[in-house]
Amino acid sequence: MALSSTPASPAARPRKARGEGQWALGHREPLNPNERSKKDDNPLNVRARIENIYAHRGFSSIDPADLRGRFRWWGLYTQRKAGIDGGRTAVLEPEELEDEYFMLRVRVDGGALNLAQLRAIAGISTEFGRDSADITDRQNIQMHWIRVEDMPEIWRRLEAVGLQTTEACGDCPRVVLGSPVAGVSADEVIDATPAIDEIVKRYVGDPAYSNLPRKFKSVISWLPDGPYQANDISLVGVVHPVHGPGFDLWVGGGLSTNPRLAERLGVWVPLAEIPDVWEGVIGIFRDYGYRRLRHRARLKFLLADWGVEKFREILEKEYLGRALIDGPAPDLPEKPIDHIGVHKQNDGLNYVGAAPIVGRSSGTQLSKLADLTEAAGSGRVRLTPYQKLLVLDVVDDNVEGLIRGLREIGLEARPSAWRRGTMACTGIEYCKLAIVETKARGEELVARLEERLADFDADISVHINGCPNACARTQVADIGLKGQLVMNAHGEQVEGFQIHLGGALGMAKGETAGFGRKVRGLKATAEELPEYVERVARNYLAGRTGGETFATWVLRAEEALLK
Repeated sequence: MALSSTPASPAARPRKARGEGQWALGHREPLNPNERSKKDDNPLNVRARIENIYAHRGFSSIDPADLRGRFRWWGLYTQRKAGIDGGRTAVLEPEELEDEYFMLRVRVDGGALNLAQLRAIAGISTEFGRDSADITDRQNIQMHWIRVEDMPEIWRRLEAVGLQTTEACGDCPRVVLGSPVAGVSADEVIDATPAIDEIVKRYVGDPAYSNLPRKFKSVISWLPDGPYQANDISLVGVVHPVHGPGFDLWVGGGLSTNPRLAERLGVWVPLAEIPDVWEGVIGIFRDYGYRRLRHRARLKFLLADWGVEKFREILEKEYLGRALIDGPAPDLPEKPIDHIGVHKQNDGLNYVGAAPIVGRSSGTQLSKLADLTEAAGSGRVRLTPYQKLLVLDVVDDNVEGLIRGLREIGLEARPSAWRRGTMACTGIEYCKLAIVETKARGEELVARLEERLADFDADISVHINGCPNACARTQVADIGLKGQLVMNAHGEQVEGFQIHLGGALGMAKGETAGFGRKVRGLKATAEELPEYVERVARNYLAGRTGGETFATWVLRAEEALLK
């Protein structure tokens, strides 16, 4: 019987796959407003308009496409207008949410500050930012209440001491995290600082990499003391049995509403080749990253679809032009490293790690910190990816005096487990995306737990986030608190948190990286939070075996003990 020549009906034809906006596949036409804005004008160009137009004409003169888009490439976000509750976060338009002031993020690549830089930040905070200066979990300093009129002078002061806000936000290479003890740690084999400095010198502010599908986050450190599994690219120190010390490459990590841990590419990278390999990875992201939907535009989605083998193949063949050397996984320490307390350096001096509460600081405090650091005979301070800070190069005789001085200004070098392990994002006080208050809740929580569980003898992390975006890395904390509106006992809608328990990154031997356990219906109002954390902490203390960590206990605990 002859085959029919009748064409298939439209319904029977296979649907053509929709393009994802991947430049390398020829999809260059912008597919959403963010992509159109970046194509219309490179966001780096907005600085000239800030300096020449907006700083003279004021907030009302700012083009909306610059204000809510391109300003971010210079570290500027409009901050939330005071008095707008979390229930209206997703309801109001941006112009209704925003105040006529800015959050300003200062890049501190590798977390390293000298005293001139620390004093410059402190001075800007007190003079232009109402004394606001928070230490972030990405080794940045964030100030608030900044006016566009003051930005030319702020940039002048920052750049005079070697600091910048270039690409501190936006779809571009964000601050490069590094070990806060790079160059001084007794356990370090290679100081990765030269690679970080070279990357910043070559690529930050380069128009070739200023239009990425979304943000690009990096960690480069010999020690596994940063959140390397939660970044787009990470390089962690490793010793190859043949080639010696180098770095293990991880790609595709990221949290937020679709969390994913980075994966090893299984390659060994020598220090000198890190900048080229970093450029290759960010080049893949730029060219092959998904640009159609913003919520699928991070590198983790591309890696999930490609897999490690294809990613490595494209990196080697298309971007490096050579094969990479196979390498081993990093050797993790016995315990996670946070650098708090007093530790010996490789030169016999000491570094002292101290904790503010949930990263909250001020220009006044940073100025006093600079004075204390200088009085202790040091000229160097480092910020950590856990909202803490270190003073380097302290001689033995000056250690205790420094610790006393730090305590007097609100920085504790011998903190409780609660102060040591609690972090919080910016929250509703300033952030337009937030639903609940975070910093003040974190301070209240720490104070309550220090009073009720002062002798708590285990390491525990409590990460507080004002929305689902996980800026405080809620999914990989022992107790992760995701802000949302909940119902209280009286049927009223109030601020509260969804609770994740037992999350972790692979920061030490025996630790299994994974996202926190979500017990059905486990939520707490903000008022109930201290009581809840105290209750579950006491259950852990009563039920742990040997040196069992909180995360390990959570995996086997009955649900009743977690509520």
